[in-house]
Amino acid sequence: MDQIPETVVSEKGSEFEFMTANNGTVKPYIWPSPEGGQKIDIGKHIFCNRSLNMRNIVAVGFDMDYTLAQYKPETFESLAYEGTIRKLVYNLGYPKELLKWTFDSKYMVRGLVLDKKKGNILKMDRHKYVKVAYHGFRELSKEDKVETYGNTLIRDAFDEPDYALIDTLFSLAETYLFAQLVDFKDNNPRKVPESVDYTRMYKDVRAAVDLCHRDGTLKQMVAKDPQRYINEDTSIMPMLKMLRDSGRSTFLVTNSLWDYTNIVMNFLCGSWTLYDGNPCNFDWLQYFDVVITGSAKPGFFNEEKFENLLEVDPESGMLRNTDNGTPMPQVGNISPIPAIEDSNKSCRVFQGGNVGHLHKLLSIESSSQVLYVGDHIYGDILRSKKVLGWRTMLVVPELEREVKLLWELRDMRKQLQLLRNERDLIEDRIHHFKWYLKFESPNDVEKQTISSTLHELESQRDQVRLAHQLAQREYHQKFHKVWGQLMKTGYQNSRFAHQVERFACLYTSQVSNLSLYSPDKYYRHSEDFMPHEYDILPLGD
Repeated sequence: MDQIPETVVSEKGSEFEFMTANNGTVKPYIWPSPEGGQKIDIGKHIFCNRSLNMRNIVAVGFDMDYTLAQYKPETFESLAYEGTIRKLVYNLGYPKELLKWTFDSKYMVRGLVLDKKKGNILKMDRHKYVKVAYHGFRELSKEDKVETYGNTLIRDAFDEPDYALIDTLFSLAETYLFAQLVDFKDNNPRKVPESVDYTRMYKDVRAAVDLCHRDGTLKQMVAKDPQRYINEDTSIMPMLKMLRDSGRSTFLVTNSLWDYTNIVMNFLCGSWTLYDGNPCNFDWLQYFDVVITGSAKPGFFNEEKFENLLEVDPESGMLRNTDNGTPMPQVGNISPIPAIEDSNKSCRVFQGGNVGHLHKLLSIESSSQVLYVGDHIYGDILRSKKVLGWRTMLVVPELEREVKLLWELRDMRKQLQLLRNERDLIEDRIHHFKWYLKFESPNDVEKQTISSTLHELESQRDQVRLAHQLAQREYHQKFHKVWGQLMKTGYQNSRFAHQVERFACLYTSQVSNLSLYSPDKYYRHSEDFMPHEYDILPLGD
């Protein structure tokens, strides 16, 4: 396979550069540093769906889990999987042999749709046509897919309550477990009560996951050894400092509570010492103006949904009532109570509330002045974009590998297009000859000649069609052995890609990629093209 060159020119003309150290590893740099302002590794690029001028942004906000804190799938998702299995067995009465099951952290991908009733897992294109489908781990044939999802008078919406959308990385372990349970039920009918159908199994898996969250099983394990479960990223704190130095407010909105948030953020800023005998410190708060924990997103984004905003004392974790962020005096004490102060920084920490409280705390005059960075299409991006009008950036860790593979496989992709064009030309000739035979009344000699030509053309068509099918399957398996490209389903954008395009102004592989760009950058989207333009403009050159 060809080596990726230092400067990469995309089909749309954008240039990227790989900053590679002598040992072959990617050398990180921050935009304000002497090395900054250079061309950027294509895997670290920030891609733009809707133009965004950062000069118009006055506040940049972040989610924590899977955004600032990127969890390691081979350890964290395995931990979630094992915890869910134990809850199914010991709390919900499933057979103990489930405890012997193992988890493949690379099998499932985001953007899938889970059919609760039929026990199927689907990948569909942006038009909601099912292109890949598995029942448990058994692939459905083309005929089965059409029979199940194509022969209906009314198009299925593929939405709740009959379907579950697999849009978060945390959902991958439970989706894998659901597929295992489907196979287990099909192969061992006597071990699963008849009353337990696929829908019931999915509800049980979700209940087991919720139990893991409620009893703190997962977070206790992460807190003991963050390095085992969370990727270190030394660019995060310099990125936050750069944004604050540029004059912007920064805030954190997370569903995690304060105790866990403090441990994770200490780890990310390099000062985690809780289990070394010393308590966590609060140095990381200097990089934020406001931190809101226990936010209960996506409900947080609904300003009409009233939730009490409680101020958190970082030292003790104690909560105090506020009136829209202003401390409330206790009954019998009419003197004003000062806000909880931290000796090192002006950041204030809260729990609960809603987006209206946040806007007031940061003096936000227009929702379009806010850029929010998250990993969850629904919980972070869709609601903040569609309901509030915030500008949005989606973090897609899988993207780094995907765009590099796109470059490496560019010749294979061109060959696929050539095969597709060749098949179309052959089919056009077949249609022409068949039309001539039907309507032009050729003589016997002409009929024989045309029939012979038709036979040869149909044989060529079948060969090219098979070659194309095999090549296309091989191409997609380069990205993922089962589900193919994250952003594509065949030649169409995938359902996940369609959502990214609709709701994310920007998208990138890591939140710290913001550190590679000027905080005043004007992100401009590439030109849109319709099919009629591709044969006119030299887009493939």
